[in-house]
Amino acid sequence: MSAPSWLTSFLSTFQRTFAIAVVIAQGGIAVTGSIVRVTGSGLGCPTWPQCFEGSLVPVEHPEVASLHQWVEFGNRTLTGVVGVIAGLCVLAAWFNRPRRKRVVVLALVQFGGVVLQAVIGGFTVLTGLLWWTVSVHFLVSMLLVWFAVLLVAALGEGDEPARPRVPRALLALQVVQAVTLGLLLLAGTFVTAAGPHAGDAATPRLDLPVDTLSQVHADLLFLFLGMLIALGFALRGHPVPRRPYYALVAVVLAQGALGMVQYWTGVPEVLVSLHVLGAGAVVVATAAVWVSTRERPQREDEGLRSQTPGSSVASHV
Repeated sequence: MSAPSWLTSFLSTFQRTFAIAVVIAQGGIAVTGSIVRVTGSGLGCPTWPQCFEGSLVPVEHPEVASLHQWVEFGNRTLTGVVGVIAGLCVLAAWFNRPRRKRVVVLALVQFGGVVLQAVIGGFTVLTGLLWWTVSVHFLVSMLLVWFAVLLVAALGEGDEPARPRVPRALLALQVVQAVTLGLLLLAGTFVTAAGPHAGDAATPRLDLPVDTLSQVHADLLFLFLGMLIALGFALRGHPVPRRPYYALVAVVLAQGALGMVQYWTGVPEVLVSLHVLGAGAVVVATAAVWVSTRERPQREDEGLRSQTPGSSVASHV
């Protein structure tokens, strides 16, 4: 399958830009999803894939405010934008020469993830915003953010198997840290599910005490921070870029502080969305540290340009 030279040149020139854009888009749509939730617009479009029966777009309705309709419809429309960006990532990976299997796979993960999220979002609406469907929706977004960071990194790497830059014990610590981050994000969705922001006034809440869930969430944050401090000490003396690590420390501390302010002030709407933005930033920074402790040398016959100091994922976070 061939393509016009102008198209392949365009895709090749902006391939890294598309990859960085998909990191931002996957994290950004989670933030807009939180705006849907805190404004009570989760059922602004009560059907799927149409907004109302017989109409793909909002229409005047006596029981659903126009604001709620357009907020929810806007979030659905952004899914299409993310899909276009992910599609450009796939095209750039496919037409690039030499074609690199790992880059193609990571790009396909992004596009497939957008399709999956559209289905999950539809299921969420059709089930009346059941709390666990909203949790799954958010967690999948964070997973796609992680793989988007790996896609950006892959563009500056070779295709050889990954080689550790640190002892295997530290790689194992990072695995545990990544699992802890997943549990931390999961606990955060539980807090939100039991909290005041349901996405719609009629949506049932998770019947568990918010204070207990918040404490579990905080304990997991302290555990994550403790492992991060241990990792920082252990990385000394190893040939690993420090900037990704310092960025991760900064965003974790900022996210923790924001979470405490959010709890003390009664979970105001704007802080909920900022906290979701912070969660995405923590995922990006953690994935960047993950990448920095591994290297994938290029083969002599790959024909890839050598990676420059400014081309790594660390320079984008």
